[in-house]
Amino acid sequence: MVSGCKDFLDVAPQGQLSSETIDPATAQKLVDGVYNSMYLGGFGPDTHGLQFVILTDIASDDSDKGSSPNDYGDALQVDNFTVNSSNSNVNNVWNGYYQGISRANQALDKIALSASADAEKNRLLGEVRFLRGYFYFNLVRLFGGVPKLDRVPQASEINSAEFQTRASAADIYAFIIEDLRFAVDNLPQKGDPQTQTGRANKAAAQGMLAKVYLYQKNYQQAFALSNEIVTGKSGAYALYPTYADIWRTPGANSSESIFEIQTGVNAACNNAAVNLYVVSQGPRAGGKRGWSDLGFGFNTPTLQLANAYEAGDVRRAGTIIFIQPTAPAGQRSTGTVLWDGFRIPSQDSVENSRYSYKAYHSRTREANCGNNDYLPKNIRILRYAEILLIRAEAALQTGNAATAAADLLAVRTRAGLGAKPATLANIWAERRVELALEHDRFFDLVRQESVTPGRIVPIFAAQGKTFVKGKNELFPIPQPQIDLSGGRLMQNPGY
Repeated sequence: MVSGCKDFLDVAPQGQLSSETIDPATAQKLVDGVYNSMYLGGFGPDTHGLQFVILTDIASDDSDKGSSPNDYGDALQVDNFTVNSSNSNVNNVWNGYYQGISRANQALDKIALSASADAEKNRLLGEVRFLRGYFYFNLVRLFGGVPKLDRVPQASEINSAEFQTRASAADIYAFIIEDLRFAVDNLPQKGDPQTQTGRANKAAAQGMLAKVYLYQKNYQQAFALSNEIVTGKSGAYALYPTYADIWRTPGANSSESIFEIQTGVNAACNNAAVNLYVVSQGPRAGGKRGWSDLGFGFNTPTLQLANAYEAGDVRRAGTIIFIQPTAPAGQRSTGTVLWDGFRIPSQDSVENSRYSYKAYHSRTREANCGNNDYLPKNIRILRYAEILLIRAEAALQTGNAATAAADLLAVRTRAGLGAKPATLANIWAERRVELALEHDRFFDLVRQESVTPGRIVPIFAAQGKTFVKGKNELFPIPQPQIDLSGGRLMQNPGY
């Protein structure tokens, strides 16, 4: 996707595309509109904004709600496992992902009418089916079984039970795999002439499918797909040498990037970014201010996460902004100086003592249009380090300890660490610190509990939180959606 192309949304409604054929440019715009659904954020429908951050990072043991204690009760519910079906976050994330799925289905319906050659049509179809598979992967991890919308409903079908009842989680996973398999078979390799930076390619589909298979405990397939990226023809992927720079401008679409949400600044300065993603997680001024507020202060790393890093691990400083303590009376604190030179005086000037460095976007050293709600930070969805850790886990589970050890060592070497035995516990611990605050930790904990029961309750108990097995693995189906279905959507257990 071309950076900064918010005008991708300027596409004729599906109902107006009624001719027997559509021109290739219109087909491309329909695809671009699906990509643009990943920008949804703010306090309405959300796919990757603050509300998605709440249901992923803040729900996990890696971060707390943050901000001021009484700010945003719905986020506090999620943090404390007291969320209910009326919570706005669950409803808005549900709406956001189904908006993306709706756009995907409309695009798929009309791309078939394109006058383009079959290979070109299949590439466009592959991109859309990759995105639809990714959208459903997040939905099934958040809610379990959900309605399966696999096409644009006819007018007579809109209120049918097929679209207003839940498919099983197994059926949704099978649907995801079908979409991603098509994408693997029809998307070009990185570097092929028809590829474009930011669009899904073959490796993105292979990597996402490997991750899905990991959740399904199909370790043979997870290994085969991740191994193809590492050793096959997927093209020029490698660990980016400087960990902290992965989330800054130099690391955008680097050798580390398998797939990331594209943002940018163009001449129109049209806010091509995820609404509130950066500013909602920025340091929040409080107490004796004395400096400009950088954000709302949500998604603050926990002490448990800070303590999870080994001595000498460069990822700790690249992941967490640590606010320096207030100086003793009569002394002046040097404060916390961020990578771009911005200075936060001390802990008495902010609401929280830790913030996410991965979400930080410099107002002075990185391009932006001066609108803090739309700071153009690319969001890394899938990167090469995770592919190595997927392959390591799958290799270990299939008896290939040597590959598991080599992949674990590669990730650790970049972090400034030495070798460690390739046990399942060590690979999982490495996933935590390598991928911290990248919106997967909660899902990882739930997945790992199904492999090694008995882990998840003590992890949250150590933070004073009560995780109820059989309930809190999933979020509640939003009550507004149940009401819209006429009561056909069944609620998850315990809510």
